[in-house]
Amino acid sequence: MTIEEFVDLVGDELGLEVTPADIGRHFDELPGWDSMHLLGLLTTLESASGRQLSLPHLLEATNLEQLYVASVA
Repeated sequence: MTIEEFVDLVGDELGLEVTPADIGRHFDELPGWDSMHLLGLLTTLESASGRQLSLPHLLEATNLEQLYVASVA
C-alpha cells in the first residue's frame, strides 16, 4: 500500500479529510479525530493488509505516519 492509498483509505473509512502532509501530525491536531477513529482504522488496516497486526503496538502510535509504517512493514 502506498502512502497515497493509505491516505485515501483513512478518508474513505473514517470520513476525515487528510492529505499526505497531515500524516505526521499528532492525532489531536487532526480535525474531527477521536479515539474511536483509531480503533476503526486499526481494524480496517488489518483487513486491508490481509494479515494480523499487533494491535497493542499500533495503539502506541501518535500519528497516522506511525500507523502506516507499522502496517506496511
